[in-house]
Amino acid sequence: MDTIAQDITAEDIASAELLMGVDYTPEERALMVDTFEGQIAAALQLRAVHFDNAEPMACRFDPRLPGFVMPDAKDDLRWSDAKVDPLPDNDEDIAFAEVTRLSGWIAQGALTSRRLCEIYLERIERLGPQLECMATVTAELALAQADAADRLIAEGQYLGPLHGIPYVVKDLFDTAGITTGWGAEPFQDRVPDRDATVVVRLRDAGAVLLGKAAVGALAYNDIWYGGRSRNPWNLNEGSSGSSAGSASATAAGLCGFSIGTETLGSITSPSQRCGTTGLRPTYGRVPRTGAMALCWSMDKIGPICRSVEDTGLVLAAINGASSEDPSSIGAGLHCDMSKGIDGLRVGFLPEAFGAGATSVDHAALDAVRGLGAEVIELSLPDLPYNALMNVLYAEGAAAFQDLTLDGRDDLLTWQDAAAWPNVFRRARFLSAVDHVQLDRLRWKVMHAVDALFAQVDILIGPFNTGPMLVASNFTGHPCLHMRAGFFETTTRAPGGFGGGRVQIPTACADGKAFRVPQGISLWGKLFDEGSLLRLGAALEAALACHSERPSFPS
Repeated sequence: MDTIAQDITAEDIASAELLMGVDYTPEERALMVDTFEGQIAAALQLRAVHFDNAEPMACRFDPRLPGFVMPDAKDDLRWSDAKVDPLPDNDEDIAFAEVTRLSGWIAQGALTSRRLCEIYLERIERLGPQLECMATVTAELALAQADAADRLIAEGQYLGPLHGIPYVVKDLFDTAGITTGWGAEPFQDRVPDRDATVVVRLRDAGAVLLGKAAVGALAYNDIWYGGRSRNPWNLNEGSSGSSAGSASATAAGLCGFSIGTETLGSITSPSQRCGTTGLRPTYGRVPRTGAMALCWSMDKIGPICRSVEDTGLVLAAINGASSEDPSSIGAGLHCDMSKGIDGLRVGFLPEAFGAGATSVDHAALDAVRGLGAEVIELSLPDLPYNALMNVLYAEGAAAFQDLTLDGRDDLLTWQDAAAWPNVFRRARFLSAVDHVQLDRLRWKVMHAVDALFAQVDILIGPFNTGPMLVASNFTGHPCLHMRAGFFETTTRAPGGFGGGRVQIPTACADGKAFRVPQGISLWGKLFDEGSLLRLGAALEAALACHSERPSFPS
């Protein structure tokens, strides 16, 4: 340590100033040279401490500004009338049915959980290898849980709308005795000894675990140690990330629903790519105990489904604070689907529907107007929203510091400039002072987004509307992303984001055109997922495009 401090010269400081964005005088540099010893000693002492990924920061992010009024703590849920249409003869029709329909068939005894489980397991075995979307298949456990669900129904016990419904969970949620590899080579043999809170809550709701869906390594992109999760609509491209396997499996009819996580687009982006419906809840609504941490102040857990109301049914099962997650927030879920869109005010940013907007985007906005909603033009203040990305990079680099310091980051498959290894290394040059200022910028952004939602209940726009992807993830506001239409493309889109920017699609090798889905995003007020579900369900019915299925070689 003494050697390191003694080796620092004024010239070294001058060279570093470019990275820091400052300009010191020679006298100021000379003063600093002799005072680095204690600072370096403290840093080295800190690096000698081992932190488990589950150990959080002492500072906790809270999305609620002063004066925020929480909703009633008790759930208040009124779903649509249960679907009672006859059970299809075709297994594929059953596999692609929404949870609302699957639930009705199981409750009525028209369908057993065992049969449904076998349908999904057969599809996973046949189609999963092409999609590279399943990290682990727990067939024996699934069949045992399905049989237990059927026995309960035979005994007159019905646990609710997820009773007997098979699902997959993103492979960054702990499952006792089952590999949870986080999609990353250094952890691919990791086997936890307890279940994540979300897994426990879904089991208590009667859901059946089919297995672990592939996750882009350490919750980024769609590349993992087993390959690259594919978009069922176009196998030439990845399914986007990082809930890559969850969205791919749901879109391909390999499960009833899935669970994903989002730090910055990891539920909404694969839902955009794969044509699923993803609900990113308010930050803190769903506890993260037993889930891999990437960014403690941003990570969120939510469902990926084939219909809007399905996401509400799943959210109701996993909602609620936990004493084991200090960042979780107890909030009732309020949703009355019988109200439709009565009283909802919907806003939009005009620039989001300008150059670059598609006919699908405009059709979705027109459909909202056609539903009779009050539609209001809005704006956000000019702030450096993308600067907040350095918060994510810093927290991620801290969460996986050991990989950087011991060189195991070289084991990760994805190694280009936008990949985690380079991002984590680069993050070590971020300024701690700037990091504090970023937190103050985040406070400004919270006020800016709060002012927007003082005017409307919901904001509608394309997935990449202005700064909303970044801003709303940092403020913790909920987002529902749903299929809105289709378009033909001969391009292949890369998975993930580089430096906060959507990367440019590249041409498919054979020039073949693919019919792929496109979605629309709905952002809502803190803890008001119910309004998103109401408008989303009405918009889903108006657009009438969610029933189309991907078709790929089997």
